Amino acid sequence: MSSTQAYAGASPWRAEIRAMLALSWPMVLTNLAQTAMTATDVMILGRVGPNTLAASALGANLYFAPLVFGLGLMLATVPMMAREVGRNRHSVRDLRRTVRQGLWAAVFIAIPVWALLWNGEAILLAMGQEPALAAEAGDYLHALQWGLLPFYFYIVLRSFIATLERPGWALVVAFIAVAFNALANWALVFGHFGFPEMGIVGSGIATSLSSFLMFAGMALVVSLDRRFRRYHLFGRFWRADWPRFRELLWLGLPIAGMMAFEVTLFNAAAFLMGLIDAASLAAYAIAMQVCSISFMVPLGVNQAATVRVGIAYGARDPSGISRAGWTAYVIGVGFMAFAALAMITVPHSLISIFIDIGNPANAEVVTIAVTFLAFAALFQIVDGAQAVGAGMLRGLHDTRIPMVIAAIGYWGIGLPLGVVLAFHFGFRGNGIWMGLSAGLAAVALLLLIRWLRRDRLGLMGAAPMRVGLGA
Repeated sequence: MSSTQAYAGASPWRAEIRAMLALSWPMVLTNLAQTAMTATDVMILGRVGPNTLAASALGANLYFAPLVFGLGLMLATVPMMAREVGRNRHSVRDLRRTVRQGLWAAVFIAIPVWALLWNGEAILLAMGQEPALAAEAGDYLHALQWGLLPFYFYIVLRSFIATLERPGWALVVAFIAVAFNALANWALVFGHFGFPEMGIVGSGIATSLSSFLMFAGMALVVSLDRRFRRYHLFGRFWRADWPRFRELLWLGLPIAGMMAFEVTLFNAAAFLMGLIDAASLAAYAIAMQVCSISFMVPLGVNQAATVRVGIAYGARDPSGISRAGWTAYVIGVGFMAFAALAMITVPHSLISIFIDIGNPANAEVVTIAVTFLAFAALFQIVDGAQAVGAGMLRGLHDTRIPMVIAAIGYWGIGLPLGVVLAFHFGFRGNGIWMGLSAGLAAVALLLLIRWLRRDRLGLMGAAPMRVGLGA
């Protein structure tokens, strides 16, 4: 029984709130679990030594941007499947077509990313990085990159069960993978349990194996669970379906572009902080860690909003579209308001999670981080608003204009304003945070205006497939 059916007896708004929360919380915890895997890698490699940790940071930053671009392409399967569920909840063929083409798209994007990452050392050297660190980061990438394709496969299957409003299995698989990743890192990095001591390469292998485990777990779930196995997702996998593949690219490439614009903005901000001084960069890293953890909630709501809005869109239910969108928006932004309050009222408690605030050597970093968290409080609210707003519009298959909005807000407003405030007007790191906040606020506002237009026009305002940028 779906969330929609389970709460059918309640008032429409109450039913939507319950359905949205039931779908969101497993997604939030799944996102947190995946974040915990990255944190585990950092903690273990940090025990090897500072140079190894720095090399892993170089490799991870080079890995993350193309990973996120491909992830955006995989996420196009969610609104496509949600629309089909809304049209016909018992449809099997159309959902299977989308899943299969999502797996095809994973292979399509993984091949060029593999080629890029295989040459990671040369790329880092061209960027002026220290040769020894670039070489170690290149070895790390050679082991890490093979987890890319199974991770994409996992995302497609996770999207499938989430669209059917059964996200719990993805949470179970993710938590198993977190435990496995920690154990595999410990064994391969330090040479425990009879394995050779492999250092940074061992961490890359552990992460790749964890990605294979996540895909294998989800493959077992969709093959054995009676609610999913009737779809026969892996039968005739290699059979071409070019119309559905083109539709996925048409919808997914703008999502990928929007996510890439956001990720590269924060990468650029970290680089700019490094130009100011080491203390500002360290404080920025701490503040962003706090923001990243809280962001997992609106990210989960974003994913749930795409499903719920997409189902209503497929059912051609204007009232359902409106209820799903506004419910997600209030939940996501409301949580971020509480997160912002915590950053303002207890900043030292949050900072102490990542650094010893009692150590006099850290006094400058702590002072700067407290100020950064005050700016991050405003940042949190608009970041949550833009994240959920993008998910709402994605449910309407509206992705091209949001991508343009992201490009304008992040790179046309946020970054240039941050540079001017930091280096021309002397606001230093605070200026960069002001720029980030302004850019995110612009994106959040423009996405909200676009949603209001869609909401006012009902289904006629939903962007159909294969329309121009002015749709």
